[in-house]
Amino acid sequence: MKTALTFMLLAITTVAQANSVPGVPSFDVDCPGKIAVHADQDGPVLINSKEADIKAIDDRRFEAKGSGLTISIVLADDDSVTVSSTGKAPNGVCQSVDD
Repeated sequence: MKTALTFMLLAITTVAQANSVPGVPSFDVDCPGKIAVHADQDGPVLINSKEADIKAIDDRRFEAKGSGLTISIVLADDDSVTVSSTGKAPNGVCQSVDD
């Protein structure tokens, strides 16, 4: 029983860390097709409130996939963030949401 509990806790920890990628910036944007995308610092990334799978392309480019979309996240040298979407909704550059 103790071994099963240990494996279960390890599995939960792995799932929780799967959508955490160091370097992902925090942002809120609206993408074409009324797609809302939110990211916390270092992840997760949410596409229409559903957690997406994220991966680092390099230390300044990231990709989040979910809901039939691919969200490209680029962190510029001045730390500004550009987000674009491709997939089932219209493709295009996402616009920042003012808080």
